[in-house]
Amino acid sequence: MPITLEQINTLPQDQAAQLLQGLYEHSDWIAEQALAQRPFQSAAALKYAMVQVLHKAGRQAQIALVRAHPELAGKAMVSKSLTAESTHEQSKAGLTDCSPEEFAHIQSLNARYNTKFGFPFVLAVRGARGVGLTRQEIIATFERRLHNPVDYELAECLRNIHRIVEIRLNDKLGYQPQLGHEVWDWHEWLAQYSDAPDALTVTYLTPAHQRCAQTIALGMKACGFDQVDIDAVGNVVGVYRASDPQAKTLLTGSHYDTVRNGGKYDGRLGIFVPMACVRELARAGQRLPFNLEVVAFAEEEGQRYKATFLGSGALVGDFKTEWLDQQDTNGVTMRQAMQDAGLNIAHIAQLARDASRYLGFVEVHIEQGPLLNEMDIPRGVVTSINGSVRFVGEVLGMASHAGTTPMDRRRDAAAAVAELTLYVEQRAAQDKGPDGQSNAVGTVGMLEVPHGSINVVPGRCQFSLDLRAPTNAQRDALMHDVLSQLQAICERRGVLYRIEETMRASAAPSDAKLQAHWQAAVQALGVPVFKLPSGAGHDAMKLHDIMPQAMLFVRGQNAGISHNPLESTTSDDMQLAVDAFMHLLHNVH
Repeated sequence: MPITLEQINTLPQDQAAQLLQGLYEHSDWIAEQALAQRPFQSAAALKYAMVQVLHKAGRQAQIALVRAHPELAGKAMVSKSLTAESTHEQSKAGLTDCSPEEFAHIQSLNARYNTKFGFPFVLAVRGARGVGLTRQEIIATFERRLHNPVDYELAECLRNIHRIVEIRLNDKLGYQPQLGHEVWDWHEWLAQYSDAPDALTVTYLTPAHQRCAQTIALGMKACGFDQVDIDAVGNVVGVYRASDPQAKTLLTGSHYDTVRNGGKYDGRLGIFVPMACVRELARAGQRLPFNLEVVAFAEEEGQRYKATFLGSGALVGDFKTEWLDQQDTNGVTMRQAMQDAGLNIAHIAQLARDASRYLGFVEVHIEQGPLLNEMDIPRGVVTSINGSVRFVGEVLGMASHAGTTPMDRRRDAAAAVAELTLYVEQRAAQDKGPDGQSNAVGTVGMLEVPHGSINVVPGRCQFSLDLRAPTNAQRDALMHDVLSQLQAICERRGVLYRIEETMRASAAPSDAKLQAHWQAAVQALGVPVFKLPSGAGHDAMKLHDIMPQAMLFVRGQNAGISHNPLESTTSDDMQLAVDAFMHLLHNVH
């Protein structure tokens, strides 16, 4: 019979501790000490209390906890001496059914891992949805994590232990994050469409992109939206109407395009979370005192064309007609791509929203960074979005023979860009925030020598620049210094350069009122409100041009990595995001 949070909060401490036995492997002291923080407003508050107990216990206790865990498919499994919880988890992941080859490989990985780190490999084998990772996924994760530094890997083991505990506590409570599971499944459903067969890549108006739009539109209709359309730039727009036809509108959403070889959750989480809320409202026959407009923005990443925030830009009247003549790598203009997709270019100007009719814009997004993951906090409230500027450029030198051209006679285009790259790294690191940490970032994300050869001094090098900082003034100072250094490097090396600005976005501080609603939603859990700026750009920063905005971040797994196939979050955290969004919907006015 499931236990209840009320029992945990009200029973004498020794009896409550008995209910929580087996959460941490051979380490019931963690749950026992956490009970000193009763009462808990939610299961999430209890989970966080246990995290804090372990954090304060120190490194020696943490390593002892990791060592209390059995090896995956190890001797304890063979001898059937695992705890009941570990037996269930390893069998659910299929580790009890390994082939002889798989078993031997895992044994080899166990030995190598223990030799390097001095503790066993720990992985939450029931995975992000709680149904179990495949043996192939487990082995791939094992192989990848073998290359981590020791301190990093210890932290990763502890995070996986907390995930194991989260699932075990759910089992004790008889709880399933049902809406979180469904939102997780919707991401899997959409991820079947890709420009590439072996990676998730969805760029503007490709066949995969159009299938995504159609699928989202069908999903919105099934959820109970009153009106669903695909607009003139390919945004999918769903409206759930208020009972009052004169009511204002709350705008939300995010993008469904991806970077090349990207993750499943960047952008799409901010589409599916409000869709789940609308479905629950529609099922209950509830109407809000305002219209809820959910927009799945067609383009945010700037991958196929040198146009970024195209979808949200159209809503603020910032669609540049010169974009239509841009060509992709195959020579297809944006104009042609839009016409082939059946979009009416003449209607783009009509997409600009009248801000006086809106309450503001809110966005849910995976954090795309390590902070929430490191602190084991499921949600964070965004205080502002960093200002950014992007460039594409090339340096032109002289291609020459690598064997006969003396080092002091070379006009090496790639060496010039390499020098610039190192300067960007050094200059951005100089900008420090109040906490002493660098709060500006600079990236040369693309670097290519066209038709390069191993025995030819590069005569041409193409590159990109991405510069970001918390304020526009800080961003502009960074940009000025980097561009000045580019000019100086090229003059000194006797090479030429060309550079083109492709995007500039202003810093976007969150609206105080909307941010307070997100904070109240987090506080309702009894978990601390963690505030953080966003280093990534978001559609919210475009909507900020015409209306108030505020964002909620959701914790990412795998150290918060994003723009990467390892980007991940759990169905439990997705459930908490849905709960927060529903809390906001019932309190905005």
